[in-house]
Amino acid sequence: MAGNEVRIIGGMWKGRKLRFPTTAGLRPTLGRARESLFNWLAGELHDARCLDLFAGSGALGFEALSRGARQVTFVERDRRVAKALRDNIARLHAANAEVFSIPARRFLLRPQHPWDVIFLDPPFASQEFRQALELIEQHALLQPGGLIYFERPRREKFDECGHWQVTRSSQAGDTQFGLLSFDGLANG
Repeated sequence: MAGNEVRIIGGMWKGRKLRFPTTAGLRPTLGRARESLFNWLAGELHDARCLDLFAGSGALGFEALSRGARQVTFVERDRRVAKALRDNIARLHAANAEVFSIPARRFLLRPQHPWDVIFLDPPFASQEFRQALELIEQHALLQPGGLIYFERPRREKFDECGHWQVTRSSQAGDTQFGLLSFDGLANG
């Protein structure tokens, strides 16, 4: 495995490093974006069940566990990257984490329980972002009042997304990021 690392920035594992292999399209969330995100989620994470879809380095899911999430499910299709996630789970003794090494779409089509927080950060070059949002809505995979974290290229307009509303957003580098909530519950 190559020497790629990202540091956990808060919680019980603050300062611990996550290791992951070099893989095309894998870009861990920038530290300042993670800091903003977890400030936004400060009151939402205690005892939360989280899904880290398109997990990559796992920085978002491990940060959530470090800050009090009850459980995190990582989904990563690349087997080498999924192995690195399992290795990091073992190194941190994170018994409340699991890894699925399958495509995100296939995972979302399986019978699931809804999550409190979903981290949605597919490779920028893919078309999987809107597809994942549609499946999450169709299969009711987000708890009422739950939140989805998203990352998109800064140059890409983030406009109409059905019943999803941007509740917080910011930018870092060439990335826009924020939180989505589902407003279709009252209408549907």
